[in-house]
Amino acid sequence: MEWVKIIHLLCVMGWMTSIFAVPRALIFWKREYERLGENGPLGDLTFRLYRFSNMLSFIAIAMGLWLAWDWGFPTWSLVKLALVVVLIVQYEMTGRMVRRAKQGIFNESDMFLRIFNESSVIGVIAILWLVVSKPF
Repeated sequence: MEWVKIIHLLCVMGWMTSIFAVPRALIFWKREYERLGENGPLGDLTFRLYRFSNMLSFIAIAMGLWLAWDWGFPTWSLVKLALVVVLIVQYEMTGRMVRRAKQGIFNESDMFLRIFNESSVIGVIAILWLVVSKPF
């Protein structure tokens, strides 16, 4: 099972990169779009990062479920799974913003994107606490 943990951790790291970076990159993409009047290299890079990390998210979730199943789904893992669902919802919201941005539609303010970006950190800290301390 150690290799499942390794794959899970590697994919989670890649997915978290996107969760943390893409909302912030949308701020700069929006500014680039306003300056150029079209999508430039930053928009393409942001879209590719989101798309690449999408596959990593599926693998991370699958490996995490495999581990939880092997451990008999202890209570802490169910709470972790609930927090992961919140991150999935946030990630899907980010995906909608990225798809709109590809069309040149930027509805969210810089402040919203900053708060949206930082809110995921709270969820990740809670997940890490659960995994490390296994409180229940």
